[in-house]
Amino acid sequence: MRVLWISNITFPEAIILIKGSGEIKGSGGWLIGLADALTINEGIDLHIASISDLVHDLTTISGRSITYHIIPHGKGDKKYNTEYEKYYLRILDVVEPDIVHIHGTEYPHSLAALKACGREKTVVSIQGMVSVIARYNLAGISKWEAVKNLTIHDLIRGGIIRQQKRMFHNAFYEEELLHEAKYVIGRTSFDRQHTWAINPDIHYYHCDEILRKEFYESDSWNYNKCIPHSIFLSQSSTPIKGLHKVIEALRLVIKQYPDIQLRVAGQDILHSDEGWKACFRMTGYGKIIKKLISKYNLQSHITFLGRQNALDMVKEYHRANIFLCPSIIENSPNSLGEAQLLGVPCIGAYVGGVPDMMLGDESHLYRYDDVEMLAYKICDIFDKNNSFSTESMQRSAQTRHNPERCIDCVSKVYNIILNKE
Repeated sequence: MRVLWISNITFPEAIILIKGSGEIKGSGGWLIGLADALTINEGIDLHIASISDLVHDLTTISGRSITYHIIPHGKGDKKYNTEYEKYYLRILDVVEPDIVHIHGTEYPHSLAALKACGREKTVVSIQGMVSVIARYNLAGISKWEAVKNLTIHDLIRGGIIRQQKRMFHNAFYEEELLHEAKYVIGRTSFDRQHTWAINPDIHYYHCDEILRKEFYESDSWNYNKCIPHSIFLSQSSTPIKGLHKVIEALRLVIKQYPDIQLRVAGQDILHSDEGWKACFRMTGYGKIIKKLISKYNLQSHITFLGRQNALDMVKEYHRANIFLCPSIIENSPNSLGEAQLLGVPCIGAYVGGVPDMMLGDESHLYRYDDVEMLAYKICDIFDKNNSFSTESMQRSAQTRHNPERCIDCVSKVYNIILNKE
């Protein structure tokens, strides 16, 4: 079977081949793991099309087991770009795929791919749903507060209000895509319900995701090896990830646990070590976070870790007493799946598809803006110390993210679509 993927990202292997130098480091994300598994285990002839500013014309390169078709960025994806349709048509003529699989609905190029490839043998995977996420993007931050905290970076690159406008712009194309699509792959009640609301006639298939291989190979979390009274967050760069609400909860937790530590992966949004350069890189949201930290005197209790690869993330999960998923909206955060797979105690906001991932552990869900409830649940886990059991959630995650099961599911969807013809 020959399959053409439409991807939001250019795979690391393709980037290295284009540049002509370097080496592949790490295993990459879940999408790379699925691609490798389908080519190796299922014998699929996989082609992947993506957009990059590293090329100036359509470029085809052969990797170890995947053929990459790199489309020039051109005028970009901020508006619907008809040039992308022409590139996808050229790729179709060369590849002649049995199945086209569009990964993600968030950007207009996905609609261009559907228009070029047609709907009969094309399946669309839901990642995030920008048409829903856009509603929550300010995450309880008022427009006045956003304007009051504008920075030089925001004026040049756009702050959170402009980001929300862009998301609503992309939502228009996402809805058109889902209106036109015939087949869709999702993984939560959240994406199923919102897809149905847009197109009740669409054929929906549930397929869970493979996680990065490091999380299957690692030892399980052990309380005796963690940092007691520590919390780990996987992201914090935008309001929708909920860091501002976590900080508000910490002001209550610290009264019970004065040694509380919050460790945050990803870019340091305070740009603490950049001196005068921070003035140009600090976002309005970063400014809001800095004020909150100062207001509650939490400077010595919060550490921004910088970007972490898979092995770094494994270490941070093992160090954490709690993994917290405080997002204002999410479909199915892979970071939560990773933490559960390792057996880390988890708390999650009751939003989007998160409740599906917390079945059997509903007592550790909370309303995303109820900081008092969040603080209580954090203290409750700390109180239990080594008596807190995560075995049930770990088993559920192992089933949900079982690689063989996930691969088999995607392969079956491809065959169902082919057999409908």
